[in-house]
Amino acid sequence: MTVELKVGFVGLGRMGLRMVARVLKAHEVVVYDINPLAVAESGELGAEKVNSLEELARALPPPRVIWIMVPAGAPVETVIDGLEPALGGGDVLIDGGNSHYKDSVRRAERLKGRGVSLLDVGTSGGLEGAEKGVNLTVGGSEEAYQAVIPLIESLARPDGWLHCGPSGSGHYVKMVHNGIEYAMLQALGEGFEMLRSAPYELDMAAIARDWNNGCVIRSWMLELLGDALEGDPGLDTLTGEVGGGETGRWMVEAAMELGVPTPSIALSLLMRYRSRQEDTFAGRVVAAVRREFGGHAVKEA
Repeated sequence: MTVELKVGFVGLGRMGLRMVARVLKAHEVVVYDINPLAVAESGELGAEKVNSLEELARALPPPRVIWIMVPAGAPVETVIDGLEPALGGGDVLIDGGNSHYKDSVRRAERLKGRGVSLLDVGTSGGLEGAEKGVNLTVGGSEEAYQAVIPLIESLARPDGWLHCGPSGSGHYVKMVHNGIEYAMLQALGEGFEMLRSAPYELDMAAIARDWNNGCVIRSWMLELLGDALEGDPGLDTLTGEVGGGETGRWMVEAAMELGVPTPSIALSLLMRYRSRQEDTFAGRVVAAVRREFGGHAVKEA
């Protein structure tokens, strides 16, 4: 039987707001975001609203469980700095964003001095996952992990989570996942540019649908590309400029440190930079699929 928790949630963007809606089906949720409109929207879903990080910590019974869903880097540091003075022994912070795994190791060590545990959680599945169940890779202590399993169960798909190991391992695994994603997206882009350049009048949306029915390369990405091509066969409403790149760069840097050859992923990262110089159809394919699965911004044509 799932134990009902009262948890905090910081960060109500594209993913965060949908995740809160999912958690509310099983637990009480106290929310905070720098955007008051997002806080108000969460309140309409049934969440308890607060106006500051300190107020959020006070609203939770110890030991506290707080999920952080903000961009990597300075925003994560700001949230931890704001929460830390109000936290105590046994509390668990969960960083569910795309932080660098070395930052997660450093932050976990820092918080350990207060008796606070940090779990680094790679969150995958895009907007659909946030609504229907994400995939989670968890790094951190076994004790902290066990304490938050009811929350993880409420967010993830059945069997869609894994405790990978000590601090940093969850975000390391997600970093590698994102690197693989880069290469898969680039392969789709290049393949469909070949179809577009063929000496035939090909229905690329129909090809995507057909390939996704029993074919070796069937995938959710191919399904999403079919959706995008159905509504805009030439993807003429957007440019091929592809955003992102941070987690892929981290993976390539880590591969170089470890001496692991990752040429496909490294080249797909470089192609993202190339996409910002001149528009290509391959770039439009990658941009379209990223928009479909993650709601990522695209540059309109």
